[in-house]
Amino acid sequence: MRLTSELWLPRPRDEVFRFFANAANLEALTPPSLHFRIVTPDVTMRPGALIDYRLRLHGIPFTWRSEISLWEPPHRFVDEQRRGPYRRWVHTHTFEEERGGTLVGDRVEFEVPFERIVGWFVMREVRKIFAFRREALLTRFA
Repeated sequence: MRLTSELWLPRPRDEVFRFFANAANLEALTPPSLHFRIVTPDVTMRPGALIDYRLRLHGIPFTWRSEISLWEPPHRFVDEQRRGPYRRWVHTHTFEEERGGTLVGDRVEFEVPFERIVGWFVMREVRKIFAFRREALLTRFA
């Protein structure tokens, strides 16, 4: 399964990338209903960095560990699930200078158990999360 999105923000790329480079800001980009919390203190973003989270989806608790597999400031980075609810989760973040601002790109490739049965439901939930993220970024940077 794949989700892609782009969002233009009227702020310089270095400023936008700095926001994403602080792992603690991920909480602000996640809907409160997920009760998302970073467990790893003081994350230094770099290749190989591991970040542990806790969240709830429809009341069910999950733990999640992601690894920063690619780190190329201020152009892009990739986080990959190492432990969590998905069979596979690879999220590529890109940042391009455009029209005096920054085009933020997201490409998420993921697989879920029982994809034929629950895939539509999971995709709907992921789209909701990214819709919230879009609004949070517009509020923060517009």
